[in-house]
Amino acid sequence: MTSAPNSERRSERARRAILDAAFDLVSRKGFAKVTIEGIAAQAGVGKPTIYRWWGSKGAVVLEAMNEELGDDFAFPDTGDIAADLTTQITAVSRRLVTGRISEAFKGVMAEAQNDAALMKAFRETILEPSIAECRARLDSAVAAGQLRSDVPTDVMVDLFYAPVHYRHFLGFGDDAVRRSADLVQDVLLGLRPRTDAG
Repeated sequence: MTSAPNSERRSERARRAILDAAFDLVSRKGFAKVTIEGIAAQAGVGKPTIYRWWGSKGAVVLEAMNEELGDDFAFPDTGDIAADLTTQITAVSRRLVTGRISEAFKGVMAEAQNDAALMKAFRETILEPSIAECRARLDSAVAAGQLRSDVPTDVMVDLFYAPVHYRHFLGFGDDAVRRSADLVQDVLLGLRPRTDAG
């Protein structure tokens, strides 16, 4: 006697196939050239299966991107804030430029400009957790006396990461990778504790 098919396992296989197909297609063709039809065909599922779980192509790609990233952007804590920032910013820059994540990231961000739900999901699943982790590391550096206490750490996050994304979206990502260490040192010039009496 054969057992009945496990619907949960079948659903997970379909979900995995869809995410893999979406990420592969976007990585190879670019976000704009990928369609729900194309994702469904490569995944071996019907379009209704995709729309049962996701409301748009952007939502599918965002989830695929999240799974691809995993803990890749985790913030190190060696006790040396300059070294940790350099390690993390270099990793982010390299993935955005040379990694398979690049096309997905740009495509989702472009789509999110006209899709409030996608922007909300992007902020909640990628942006805000990353910012919170960075702020926690910066807070510990402030407490250790490595950074000024009179500059809010959310401002520090902007100072360190805005140039990375600016260069990426304008097509100068290679420069962001090369200049990661310089960027950290330049920003730290203004964020180190002041030692003068005046």
